[in-house]
Amino acid sequence: MTQKIIYVLLTLVSVISYGQVQFTMKSDKTDYSGKEIVNLTIVLELNGDLIQQSKLQLPDLSKFNMIGNGSFSQAVRDPETNTAVDQYVTRIALEPKQKGKIKVGSVLVTINNKIYKTEPFDIFIKDIEKKPIANASNDIYLNMEIEDREIYQDQPTIAVLRVYSKSIDNLRKVKNIRLPAQDNINVHPVNFKRSEIDPSGYANMASQVLAVFMVFPNETGYVEVPAVSASVNTFSVKSKIASNKVKLNVKKLPEGSPESFKNAVGNFKVDVFHSSKDKVEAKKPVNVTVKVSGEGNLADMSLPKIEESPDYDVFAPRIISHVSTGISGMKGEILARYILIPKKAGDLIVKTEPFAFFNPAEKEYVNLGQEKLDLTAFSHDEVLEARSTVEKVNDYTNTLLETVDSPVLKTTSFKVKEKNKFNWNVLFINVAILLGLFVAYIVFKYWQKNRNIAKEKPTPKSLGSVAETEREIRESLKTDITDYFAYLENLKTSGDYPKFFETFEEMDLEVRKQYFQSSKDDFKQFLERHNGSSVAENYQELLQKVEIEKYSPLTLEDSLNDLLTDIVKLYSVISK
Repeated sequence: MTQKIIYVLLTLVSVISYGQVQFTMKSDKTDYSGKEIVNLTIVLELNGDLIQQSKLQLPDLSKFNMIGNGSFSQAVRDPETNTAVDQYVTRIALEPKQKGKIKVGSVLVTINNKIYKTEPFDIFIKDIEKKPIANASNDIYLNMEIEDREIYQDQPTIAVLRVYSKSIDNLRKVKNIRLPAQDNINVHPVNFKRSEIDPSGYANMASQVLAVFMVFPNETGYVEVPAVSASVNTFSVKSKIASNKVKLNVKKLPEGSPESFKNAVGNFKVDVFHSSKDKVEAKKPVNVTVKVSGEGNLADMSLPKIEESPDYDVFAPRIISHVSTGISGMKGEILARYILIPKKAGDLIVKTEPFAFFNPAEKEYVNLGQEKLDLTAFSHDEVLEARSTVEKVNDYTNTLLETVDSPVLKTTSFKVKEKNKFNWNVLFINVAILLGLFVAYIVFKYWQKNRNIAKEKPTPKSLGSVAETEREIRESLKTDITDYFAYLENLKTSGDYPKFFETFEEMDLEVRKQYFQSSKDDFKQFLERHNGSSVAENYQELLQKVEIEKYSPLTLEDSLNDLLTDIVKLYSVISK
């Protein structure tokens, strides 16, 4: 009887202890395709005076790539016992590396000196794409590497493009790199400088870094970065290769954002100023600049505007960007230059829109509020009265010179003065001039007669070789390339960037016609045969730079200056 009582008590104790700790792990489903993400949910419920003494110890997940994880805690009420239960939920997103049946082990945790574990289970993965490299062509592979795959919306992450091959010589054949383009990401190149070749890369293949670029995801959730494509140029064939795709876990920005927050992520500062030292005059234009400086998504974020006011009229700004893209992020400043016209004399306050940004380093929102600029507009008479004595004298002198016909400054007309004595020198000079003209006429007639005789006895013209004939035709079709250079310089200075790139395409077509080459690829091969491989590679790199600047969301004035310098340098060599 005593043993039965002890057995019942032990059973009750075990039931009570089981009810105090609930520890489970499950997946959202059991069968996955190779492109799907495996989502694991770990739930730990504590009921009573219990202390969690260790962190969750995850099982062996080497057969997966961990894309992201997150956890939260909440207090829930058990409907059966009507008691409060502390619930801790952890979610893990995994990307499978292999197909087939994969066993997910137990998660361990220590509570009140006792180890609890979840039950293991199996999942099945169907066909999976091979990683880390894809789409081989002639034993050449591309791989896109993104180390930080868990980021916030509009926060940048660095992507590195590498090329792999068993032959080092094949690495030089990869050309025409095209960065990914997609609506839910913004891509900005950092550099296209090739690194030194690593002879012992992945799977005993040589590797080299081809490009580094930044990815700004503009939506939350699992965002897939498309593959980077390139071409492989050999003497016999030209093929295309593509890299792998990378999935990002883009976290949603925390709740509680200010009303003035739009999409600025980083660390910024806003200034508004009037740079001119002249007095502000009513009903005359005034230049006011709003400067946003710092580090973050400068090229893609919404800038704070100047608010409208009944005291002044404001016009659309001119945007000037001084931004550099580096490994640590996008740094610099963006200037929005406005033109304001005060409607009346007196004090006026120029205000910007409220501006807020999210700082991912501190994981908090920063509200900068409004920036203000105090200006005082003067009437025209007040501006004149405020001038110094020297300024008034200079202004009066300029007005006098412009409006009054001064006899001192006026040039007198030349008049022939009457002379009583006859000037024989003038007579001799006139006679000499007439004789000189007569001799020149006789010489000209003699030369013209000999020229007509030579025309009557034409010499047979040599037809020449095919190369000479082609050279003569090309000389007749030769384009004056300096006219295009001057026109491109004017378009760059005026800021007409679309017309700049359109004119470049027209110039490139005219130069290709000059050498009887219809396509850019044929023209590149022509340059390689006649001008050398270095000129052909410079031509290909220049076309690539033009494409990057043409489709860049923000055209930089400095980069366009460098681009125009490269255009003038290369096409001057080609058109010699």
